[in-house]
Amino acid sequence: MFQHNWLPKPPNLTLFPDEVHIWRIPLDQPESQIQYLATILSSDELARANRFYFPEHRQRFIAGRGILRSILGEYLQIEPQQVKFDYEPRGKPFLADNQSGLQFNLSHSQNLGLCAVNYTRQIGIDLEYIRPTSDLESLAQRFFLPGEYELLRSLPHDQKQKIFFRYWTCKEAYLKATGDGIAKLEEIEIALTPTEPASLQTFPAWNLLELVPDNNCVAAVAVAGFDWQPKFWQY
Repeated sequence: MFQHNWLPKPPNLTLFPDEVHIWRIPLDQPESQIQYLATILSSDELARANRFYFPEHRQRFIAGRGILRSILGEYLQIEPQQVKFDYEPRGKPFLADNQSGLQFNLSHSQNLGLCAVNYTRQIGIDLEYIRPTSDLESLAQRFFLPGEYELLRSLPHDQKQKIFFRYWTCKEAYLKATGDGIAKLEEIEIALTPTEPASLQTFPAWNLLELVPDNNCVAAVAVAGFDWQPKFWQY
């Protein structure tokens, strides 16, 4: 239901006003590519990369940021190192001095990143690997609305984890689009079932799109407004 075809990037990348482009980014890149991507990062990004204790996490951060710069540079028709970011109070990056109206959001989990790009609409994306979570029901009781918690509780054990992470990614995608913090999680009502896609009940002016970008993971994109078309690119 949520599978999509990820196409290779076209030679002439064009983003139309009614499109949302979603990029699938492998973060485990060859060493030579990591070395190149490190050269296009800003000094503050390199400082952040060097704060990671494990080399694997440092390399994935460099890959995610460097590839994000490459993607945005292509839309803006500038060199990746010329892309300039500002940050919201909670750390969400956005384009500084943005004359183009280009909006983007990035999420990553383990060895995979996802980036959503469009013009003028608020947008958020979240990606989670479905992993064993021992206190799943207590987390759901704390962060989800009563109806969501009851649906989760009613399911057989083998379905609970996937439904939990579907709820979580949908809520997170909306919070990332608006810049709100996790404290607002329980204010967002999501309608979904094991067989039906999710919708944002609390904010009907928003659209949700669920994805399965890899085995054993789920993702969601939240976009303000309707009448838009997704396109799926593989970096």
